[in-house]
Amino acid sequence: MTAAVSPEIVAEAPLRPAPSPRRPLIRRRSAIPGFALTLGVTVTALSCIVLIPLLAVALRAAGQSPADFAATAFSERALAAYRLSFGGAMVAAAINGLFGLPTAWAIVRYEFPGKALINALIDLPFALPTAVAGIALATLYAQNGWIGALAAPVKIAYTPVGVVIALAFIGLPFVVRTLEPVIRDLAQDVEEAAASLGAGRLDIVLRVVLPALFPAWLTGFALAFARGVGEYGSVIFIAGNMPYKSEIAPLLIIIQLEQYNYAGAAAIAVVMLAVSFSLLLVINAVQAWARRFS
Repeated sequence: MTAAVSPEIVAEAPLRPAPSPRRPLIRRRSAIPGFALTLGVTVTALSCIVLIPLLAVALRAAGQSPADFAATAFSERALAAYRLSFGGAMVAAAINGLFGLPTAWAIVRYEFPGKALINALIDLPFALPTAVAGIALATLYAQNGWIGALAAPVKIAYTPVGVVIALAFIGLPFVVRTLEPVIRDLAQDVEEAAASLGAGRLDIVLRVVLPALFPAWLTGFALAFARGVGEYGSVIFIAGNMPYKSEIAPLLIIIQLEQYNYAGAAAIAVVMLAVSFSLLLVINAVQAWARRFS
């Protein structure tokens, strides 16, 4: 017979902690590089490719007096070039956003003859040299060209309108290719559920589809805008390059370099850099806000 244990003794007995499992002597290494290595590679590559060249431009511009900097960077001719470059890029990105969304939607959701050809045409601005694109656009939209003759007496080529057309041409793939994977991942069950609850097509588009696509659309808009601000080759052939009217800021930088005014070219480049970075920062902040509430 076993002796009975008193409950008081059991209550007074101290509780022993469970033995902790032994740690393995050999630490397993992950096949993926750690944070320190990846961050070091990222900072090094970003510094060599982006930060150091931009710092060199800023230092070159800082080598002149504030009066000389303002005289070159904020002259009437430079301000007109800024307005055309940034304004034209903004308008062209808006046009690409307006037409890029239905284009991406049709490519992803529908099967139709010539789909492969349309896909190739959308990617054509990526592979086509910008000078070739500029010559082709100038030939089409000149007053004696196929489209320019039909639009007469309205003048398209060698005006700011021609600049917007060239920037829209090179920026469309950014919007379409950014929206495609998001549309592909957008489940049709949500749209069908909204339709079964009595929502019309317009309500489904405005309340279901567009909120889900807005962050990606904004990313494509930002990429098209950034591409348009720095575009040179496809614009100079159709712009006309008339000061105060159809002269873009990158061309003004080239003119300063041809005159061996390297400090003036750096001053204009610094202004473009500051404005571009500020606008992209605002767009990224709006994009982060949209993703938070989407």
